[in-house]
Amino acid sequence: MRIIKYLFLLLLLSLVALSIFIATQKGEFTVERSKIINSQKSSLFNYANDLKNWKEWNSLAVEDPLLNITYSNNTIGKGSFCSWDGKEAAGELKTTNVKQDDSILQTMDINGNIADISMSFKDTLGKTKVTWKAKGKMSFTFKILSVFNGGANKLFGTIFEKSLANLDKKLDYEINTYNVKVNGVVKKLDAFYLAQTFTSEFSNVSKNTSIVFSKITTFCNNNNITIKGKPFVIFHTYDTTNKLTKISICIPIKDPIFITEGSEISSDTLPSFEAVKTTLTGDYSHTQKALDKTLEYLKTNNIKTDPAFSRLELYSIGKNEINSPSKWKTEIYFPTKPKPVYRPTAVNLTTTEEVVPADVEKEIPSEF
Repeated sequence: MRIIKYLFLLLLLSLVALSIFIATQKGEFTVERSKIINSQKSSLFNYANDLKNWKEWNSLAVEDPLLNITYSNNTIGKGSFCSWDGKEAAGELKTTNVKQDDSILQTMDINGNIADISMSFKDTLGKTKVTWKAKGKMSFTFKILSVFNGGANKLFGTIFEKSLANLDKKLDYEINTYNVKVNGVVKKLDAFYLAQTFTSEFSNVSKNTSIVFSKITTFCNNNNITIKGKPFVIFHTYDTTNKLTKISICIPIKDPIFITEGSEISSDTLPSFEAVKTTLTGDYSHTQKALDKTLEYLKTNNIKTDPAFSRLELYSIGKNEINSPSKWKTEIYFPTKPKPVYRPTAVNLTTTEEVVPADVEKEIPSEF
């Protein structure tokens, strides 16, 4: 009986000693890992900057398929956040600041352990060096976990290393797999739409379109306005020297409506027009390749563009439908000047049919 008491006392003293040891460990931690990712900086930045992609590469989510994630309405850039609850941990991640194509600053709370997170992006001969750093404080429970798992550096470091490897593997295929096809001359049908128009830097177009598409969609839902077709962007001007473009970010609607003066959102009608259509299947970073191929087609076939606007991009399959960039589909339309149709003056034309040149394909009405 006395031996049992001694053993119990020894165990109790050991637990007290262990608790004191853990409690006296430094609560602050700093963890940093870097990796060369086989993708261009802008594509990698845009992918990492959208929290909806977090579950595709962060090891906390990849290794827990039952993880329940909740997102803010806007998942891109400053102010976006997501929270999760899984078998290993619950937490929240919030983006506090971004510098386009350079860095992302975030705060993370995992089971009460709060950390400041930073991701920086640097060009390395066509690839990108990503440096991921966390600095924060551990709770007592997390100190226990870290002691039995080699310390905070190893514990967080393993998560970072696995996540960066997932990011490289995911983007190597998803970003670099694409196809460009020039479909030829088509006739685009007219459409009613709601839009917001402003001037944007080239580098901010993708971010702005996501924000405005969400804003107009919410406006439609709140006002019982029926959306008819896929979202699109009209590029009114495209200044390659200053890298500025005047754009209208548009959502097609079933019926025309009246918008009160002074509203950010406007209502308009897109008249039918002839255009050279090009289809890009893949990430938006390959848009310039699609534009170059279209311009080559225009030059080869001596087709003149209409100065009504620069081009129109319709997102028939986008990030809202599927989270795989390799499967996104963008239809690009360059408006063209219609070829004149000459008719003999002596002939009495009484037909009411629409005259369409033989080499012009009529677009499918349901796209808008």
